[in-house]
Amino acid sequence: MEALDGNALAGPLYEAFGSEMTTVTGICRSCHQPSLIAEVRVYLRAPGAVARCPHCGSVVFVLVQRIGAPHVHLDGVELVG
Repeated sequence: MEALDGNALAGPLYEAFGSEMTTVTGICRSCHQPSLIAEVRVYLRAPGAVARCPHCGSVVFVLVQRIGAPHVHLDGVELVG
């Protein structure tokens, strides 16, 4: 399965947060490395989109559609700006 970059989720992330998120920096909770959301590796074959850290491969967030709106689980990342 080929990964896309975080830009593939620009639209749903904008819809969920109300602002441009691909330029936001996140810190992976597993390896503590910072990266832009645009740099995460995105896999779309799951029942939603799975975003993995570009450094260690850990899941940083999952985006699913619930009742017509995106819902984001940010368990693996700390957004810093």
